[in-house]
Amino acid sequence: MPQRSQVLLEPRKSPVQARSAASVDAIIEATIQVLLNVGKERLTTTRVASRAGVSVGTLYQYFPNKSALLQTALKRHLAEVTEGLEVVCKEQEGKRLRQMATAVITTFLQAKMRQAKTSVALYSVSSDVDGARIVQQMGTRFNKAIVGMLATSREPLTTDPQLAAYMLQDAMVGVSRRMLESGAPEKQLDTLPRELIFMMCAYLDAGSAHVSVQGAGAVGDADEELPSEILDVVRKDTGHETQARCSLVVNISSQQSARGCSALKRALDSPRAVDVELR
Repeated sequence: MPQRSQVLLEPRKSPVQARSAASVDAIIEATIQVLLNVGKERLTTTRVASRAGVSVGTLYQYFPNKSALLQTALKRHLAEVTEGLEVVCKEQEGKRLRQMATAVITTFLQAKMRQAKTSVALYSVSSDVDGARIVQQMGTRFNKAIVGMLATSREPLTTDPQLAAYMLQDAMVGVSRRMLESGAPEKQLDTLPRELIFMMCAYLDAGSAHVSVQGAGAVGDADEELPSEILDVVRKDTGHETQARCSLVVNISSQQSARGCSALKRALDSPRAVDVELR
């Protein structure tokens, strides 16, 4: 039974000619529009075909049922986000860690928020169409791109690039999900992305050879290297203590890690901005 279900989720065939590809594109776009308008329970192949301007027979040439439609729509959405991130990771190779983090976070959140309603609608059906497997596949590609980018940084990481990539990736996914689930993500576009950039730049600084060798002074002395998004946070004169940026658990397993943790705390400008758990 599981094997049969898996087969039914896959498209019947892939379009070969340009005209066929255009029809499939129209069908997938119509699927998203119908999903947004009436929800997944009332979405039918008939409604989708009508919205796409094709016959139901044409739709069934490519998709056996509405689950296959929804899975393909989800795959395309996630693939577009992933491909955009792979491009920006390639473009950032050889640059500084802060520049890398800023570019990747900005690109990711812009892609997710560009069509926020679509993102929310597709995630609402992901559990019905084997979404976890699709997300895992795209996440693996994304992680590989980040690891490759970090390996080329001007300030080599003293921490494991794979671990750093997972931290960056998970932080972005967590923040984007919070924004999407808030019901009004546009209200947080000026705050959460900026705070996420601040946090991840501090994290990468703490795990880089640049900070390990030069100590805490490197964070303060390199202000001119900070992207404008981060400087807006660092130099913000609020008249009171900087608001809490994050709560991090840092596993200290070596003297080197301890130095990195210390630098991270100083980078955030407040010992209380970071919760350190010694293990």
